[in-house]
Amino acid sequence: MSNHTTVASGSATTTPSMATGRLPLPALLALATAVFVTSLTETLPAGVLPAMSADLGVGEAAAGQSVTVYALGTALTAVPLAARTADWRRKRLLLTSVAGFAAANTVTAFSSSYALTMGARFLAGVAAGVAWALLAGYARRLAPPHLQGRAVAVAMTGIPLALSLGVPAGTFLGAAVGWRAAFTAMTVIAAGLLGWIALAVPDLPGESRGGRAPVARTLRVPGVLPVLAVTFALVLAHTVLYTYVAAYLGHVGLGGSTGLVLLVFGVASLAGIWITGRYIDRRLRALTLAGTVLVAVGAAALAVPAGSTALVLVAAALWGLGWGGAPTLLQTAVADAGGDAADTAQTMLVSLWNAAMAAGGLAGGLLLGALGAEALPWSVLLLLVPVVAVVTGARAHGFPARRASS
Repeated sequence: MSNHTTVASGSATTTPSMATGRLPLPALLALATAVFVTSLTETLPAGVLPAMSADLGVGEAAAGQSVTVYALGTALTAVPLAARTADWRRKRLLLTSVAGFAAANTVTAFSSSYALTMGARFLAGVAAGVAWALLAGYARRLAPPHLQGRAVAVAMTGIPLALSLGVPAGTFLGAAVGWRAAFTAMTVIAAGLLGWIALAVPDLPGESRGGRAPVARTLRVPGVLPVLAVTFALVLAHTVLYTYVAAYLGHVGLGGSTGLVLLVFGVASLAGIWITGRYIDRRLRALTLAGTVLVAVGAAALAVPAGSTALVLVAAALWGLGWGGAPTLLQTAVADAGGDAADTAQTMLVSLWNAAMAAGGLAGGLLLGALGAEALPWSVLLLLVPVVAVVTGARAHGFPARRASS
């Protein structure tokens, strides 16, 4: 029998990792790479925005809508696609999603039309909606119950890796040989990932079409709404600044340092997710508050019109340290709060996360055009005030001091 065989028993599915009590690292690392592809496809325009806008013959604010359109593709399709594909085998669904990324990034790399590029970005967002609704639950189901939080943290390392390695590498590649090469490289990575998933990731069954809790009932579960509210505000704040970070750095005279700033941000994000993985089972609430405060301090430092490279790098490090654990913290919080409705709650979080990204890309572009790049960090500070208030108030449900035992 293959090491990746799964055995169904009633409604439960047993994997070899559950029997051994250890994390299935080869499979989780493949999922982390899928997260990497999803996250990097989403954020890559931030590192190549000036060249991308010039090549497509549009302004930077218009090119920044490539993030907005991507996010809209996810926000509009995650819930209906999750319902429609609920009974699909999990590996088949994951492979379909990664193939979608390969196709969308190929079109983006070769398109000379702004409209066609936006269409490809929307398709990539649809693939992301499928992936995000799938990946956290897939990771949890592959691991023994006492390691499920850590399994999600391992899978989510793809996000800070995309930020610490992928975006800076894409920025450098774009500067050296053109931004289209960065998207071509994404296609190559996705093609290799298809083989890795086929070989290393155990297949798991889907669920019955009627097995998911309705959205309206899920929203009434105590704790779900606070987590979703925090998700929207936090992601909106982050996206407003991150999408236009190259424009902001150009405004303060540090346009040539975009790759370095993104590298520092990403490395700090890796540290953030490592800390999160280590302490999430005991300190989810404290980690969420601490991460929000760190992002706020980083934004405040960027709001100071000093034009100092050292200050900007410190600010990027604080921002990354605070942001790195956010996806794992919020997905874990909504799954814990959702209980039997966790799958629906996760899908709702994916949709809301990407709605916030779409709104952030749009709002950031409007701020950039109307008030200039100096308004971006101030908007982050304003948006983080309700985040702290909601996390502080949701001490009984949503962000309890201690997580219930799995």
